[in-house]
Amino acid sequence: MQRLIDAFINSVRAFRKLAAHEKAFQQELMLFALALPAGWFISVSWRGYALLIGAVLLLIMVEVLNTGIEAACDAISREFHIDIQLAKDCGSLAVLISIVIAGGVWGIAIIERLIGTPI
Repeated sequence: MQRLIDAFINSVRAFRKLAAHEKAFQQELMLFALALPAGWFISVSWRGYALLIGAVLLLIMVEVLNTGIEAACDAISREFHIDIQLAKDCGSLAVLISIVIAGGVWGIAIIERLIGTPI
């Protein structure tokens, strides 16, 4: 049980650090805060609402992992190294892919709401 408590404390510490210092994470938290009520009005079912919110949470999760990759790379060296650049670029690509996924899910939900039938 102590391991779960320690993991929770570590997670809260990371959340606070990211929320205080990482602009992308702050923006995504704002997006999440807006998505909670907007998703309620856009979705046509509980499943749809869960998918909309899940897409935003996926984006936040990938951003957290990307920030972790960047922090680990910076801890190793701040000098240019091709492998470090690749690691950071791959993290950035993962964020971009999750943005496309979230945008697609929200776009489809908005279209379904506007036309009144599932696509």
